[in-house]
Amino acid sequence: MRVLPGEVRVLPAGPHALLVELADGEHAEAFHAELLRRRERGELPAVREIVPAARTVLIDGILDGGGAGERTPGARDRFARDLASWRVEPPRGEVRDPVEIPVVYDGPDLGEVAALWGVPAGEVAALHSRTAFRVAFCGFAPGFGYLTGLPEPLHVPRRTTPRTRVPAGAVALAGPYTGVYPRPSPGGWQLIGRMPDPGALWDPDRDPAALLVPGTPVRFVPVGAGGLPAPRAGASPLDGASAGDSSAGDSPAGA
Repeated sequence: MRVLPGEVRVLPAGPHALLVELADGEHAEAFHAELLRRRERGELPAVREIVPAARTVLIDGILDGGGAGERTPGARDRFARDLASWRVEPPRGEVRDPVEIPVVYDGPDLGEVAALWGVPAGEVAALHSRTAFRVAFCGFAPGFGYLTGLPEPLHVPRRTTPRTRVPAGAVALAGPYTGVYPRPSPGGWQLIGRMPDPGALWDPDRDPAALLVPGTPVRFVPVGAGGLPAPRAGASPLDGASAGDSSAGDSPAGA
């Protein structure tokens, strides 16, 4: 049964985790942000991970006072009852500089997306780059963020036939999401452009390794084929840098 707006459904997920189901992506993003705020204020029990997804948030590593082997109801069950009573407002806009992603808007599906949007192909870059995006969650591949922000009239379906190989750096659309492929992989999203050098999307020597983590504001910057500006993040600039996916809809489990 689908969760209604304003409702929270809390389910056990193994002995030390909870899966919180929300009505939609906006409610999931808001719930994830609230969890992070309360954890920062010391108002949550000790947890190992908080992982957002399209309409859920997984809270893992909730241990009872008796330790990992404790089998009686404890911290997890008390926490579940508490979570079920939360009423969380939609995410508030943060005063935070966006990560800027340079894009050459020359993707093979640009014409099809333009037709779906009802605009000339040359206007796709302007419409897309004027949108304020935010990373809702990550998945599919290390460094792949699911970005929301496109208004509903600009949502597009996945391709009928997925590609066997999408190049690294491809900027793609599916349903309400925009994504940038951090590495070559199969994929069924509509390709509208490319990031000239996608290496900054995932750097295992950086903390965090992913450039696009949940909650990050993002702006796409149109560039020509010869222009290679590096991504810029307000909180942690990547000056000097050379330059996880789910299907759109109810089950984001692929790109």
